[in-house]
Amino acid sequence: MKSKIIGVGNYIPSETITNLFFDKHIFLNEQGENLKEENSVITSKLKKITGIEERRYASNDQVTSDLGFIAAKNAIENSKIDPETLDYIIFAHNFGDIKSGTIQSDAVPSLASRVKHLLQIKNNFCVGYDLLFGCPGWIEGVIQANAFIKSGIAKRCLVIGAETLSRVTDPHDRDSMIYADGAGAVILEANEDDDDSGIKSHVSASFTLKEKDFLNFGKSYNNDNCQDTRYIKMDGRKIYEFALINVPEAMKKCLDQSGYSIDQLDKIIIHQANEKMDEAIVNRFYQLYDTPPPADIMPMVISKLGNSSVATIPSLLTMILNNELPSHTIKKDDIVLFASVGAGMNINAFVYKF
Repeated sequence: MKSKIIGVGNYIPSETITNLFFDKHIFLNEQGENLKEENSVITSKLKKITGIEERRYASNDQVTSDLGFIAAKNAIENSKIDPETLDYIIFAHNFGDIKSGTIQSDAVPSLASRVKHLLQIKNNFCVGYDLLFGCPGWIEGVIQANAFIKSGIAKRCLVIGAETLSRVTDPHDRDSMIYADGAGAVILEANEDDDDSGIKSHVSASFTLKEKDFLNFGKSYNNDNCQDTRYIKMDGRKIYEFALINVPEAMKKCLDQSGYSIDQLDKIIIHQANEKMDEAIVNRFYQLYDTPPPADIMPMVISKLGNSSVATIPSLLTMILNNELPSHTIKKDDIVLFASVGAGMNINAFVYKF
């Protein structure tokens, strides 16, 4: 028994934030000192390294579960299923619902329960739960849904990835320019047909001995701000080095377990974290097979959408399948490798035949 994707949906917030938005920000270092470079230089360097020109923010009246609900509704409509037939709703996020202008995270009841309520699902045996796994959370949700389906526990699952990272960023930290908001979702069900589509292999790993705090919650770089308020912080250099060493190895392990060869791979859909880092990961991955990567193997939308954590991969997948990226398509029988890395530090991947 394999599980296959029968519906996709996303929600890309309408509020576009260009790099000019940060022109008047006061950026500080960890010691609380003003950065010497002008903001125009800082944003120019950010674009060169990450590829980000714009990002999307949720509107003030929206929270993460609202974004997840819209993506889920779109996936359900795309799949043409009755939502009452869902066995599980798995909602991957990291910070819960945070209302605009506040600092308190709200995750009780779970965001999955909130989405189930918004979908007006009456089936009490449709189980909703949240998953915290850093940026790889959506992939991990897919892996768990696949396990439920393969074991016979479930026949149909909704997996959501949504985040409002704009609500947990330190405005005095230049890394705040990387983060964005968004949501994506898929419907998976047991493949009982004769076709061979579905999840072929998967791997997951958690590196915690030395890498646990590469991404964490820390105080603002502005020492005059409330000392009890915490914001998302990262050690970019360590994350970059960690990703380049470990993500390609995990991708290779996953592909090798699938039984497919590197030349059979049609697309790599990787977490949109940093354009240069993602390109380096894919190059290193192909080096493990002593072959160069094809020019069109990896679609990227980070330049316009930024890094929305768990939402990047399902949102990008939806865009491709809805023919919203003219330069990228996924056809029947295509082999696609999904991969992600993030807080934990966690890494995961799965191979899928469409």
